[in-house]
Amino acid sequence: MLAQTMELPPALDFLSGVEAGVGIERQQPVLPRTPHIRFEGVNVFYGKSPAVVDLDLTLQTGEALALLGPSGSGKTTILRALAGFTRLRSGRISIHGSDISTLPPQKRGFGIVVQNYALFPHMTVAENVAFGLRARRVAAGRMRSLVAEYLAFVGMSGYAKRYPQELSGGQQQRIALARALAIRPDVLLMDEPLSALDAPLRREMLGELIRLHHELPELTILFVTHDQAEALALADRVGLLRDGRLQALDTPQNLYDRPPNRFAAEFLGQTNLLEVEVSGPADGEGMIPVRLGGQVLFFQPPLGWAARQKDYWLCLRPHQLSFGREQQTTGQVNALEGFVTAGEWKGSHYRVSMRVEGQSLHMEVNAATRPPAPGSRAPLYFAASAAWLLPREE
Repeated sequence: MLAQTMELPPALDFLSGVEAGVGIERQQPVLPRTPHIRFEGVNVFYGKSPAVVDLDLTLQTGEALALLGPSGSGKTTILRALAGFTRLRSGRISIHGSDISTLPPQKRGFGIVVQNYALFPHMTVAENVAFGLRARRVAAGRMRSLVAEYLAFVGMSGYAKRYPQELSGGQQQRIALARALAIRPDVLLMDEPLSALDAPLRREMLGELIRLHHELPELTILFVTHDQAEALALADRVGLLRDGRLQALDTPQNLYDRPPNRFAAEFLGQTNLLEVEVSGPADGEGMIPVRLGGQVLFFQPPLGWAARQKDYWLCLRPHQLSFGREQQTTGQVNALEGFVTAGEWKGSHYRVSMRVEGQSLHMEVNAATRPPAPGSRAPLYFAASAAWLLPREE
């Protein structure tokens, strides 16, 4: 197993209870990855309005991919198009190279979990889980075995004879997941699977979905969510959508640390975007000088990065800034001066607003570090390796 650990900023730290540790530890299976699902030039319209525009996207076998974006961005339309519920205007969708664009939904063989669970109220839990198996004419003995297997998998073995209305929201979600998995699909589609749950149940079920991804490493998962924390915790890759177009696609870590555009930087987590100018070539240590008003800072670029223009946004996450130099422990440290304009206690941290060279900046500092009072001038620090430069669009 390969371990991928993401340290979460205070804005997302409610996720820390999902698995042990300060952040989310995501054990990814070591598997040969091959293309499983492919969208090629897919366009979907509702009447004359485009809902998905020129989508090119490939999911690898065993990958969990999250579609994230604001309301109306095309997330659910993409999932419905893959499921066969929405017709394409143009383009194609293929599974292992075979075009399924016109295949009826029932012949695609996908497991589907929807937001409202869609359990049949007149059926018991066991009958709900068996529904897809019965439609496939699975033998009675085999059906009982699979129902028992997947009820056990989701921790609901003792509930087979109950009805959906006798279950909590989290229990109903587990039954919907067991029903989707019982048909042994190669692909699992989930549309806002946790949005109807309260915070404690959402954390619990998110942990279950992470476990599912670990224990069924050949199952390809496409899920739609508006919750950034779910996407960061569960997905191998995240696709960011706006106005029906795929704006960014990468691992959660890369999208968070090195967003490819302003939309990605501002949509995924909180960020500061400060207007800076590249003021010279890299120095002997590879640091690129940038000017923020009258202050000179340094950016540590990744290998192969080169400045292609003068004007950039300096992207800094609020939790990457501190009032103490000693709190920055990685490489070269930048120092700034600014005025504190406001401070707000959030329980686990303070959110501090500042003005630096006429620009607004926000920080998140540990609650144990009491920030300077509003109106005071204060130094602040960040590591050169923590910053990221985005081209400033005209």
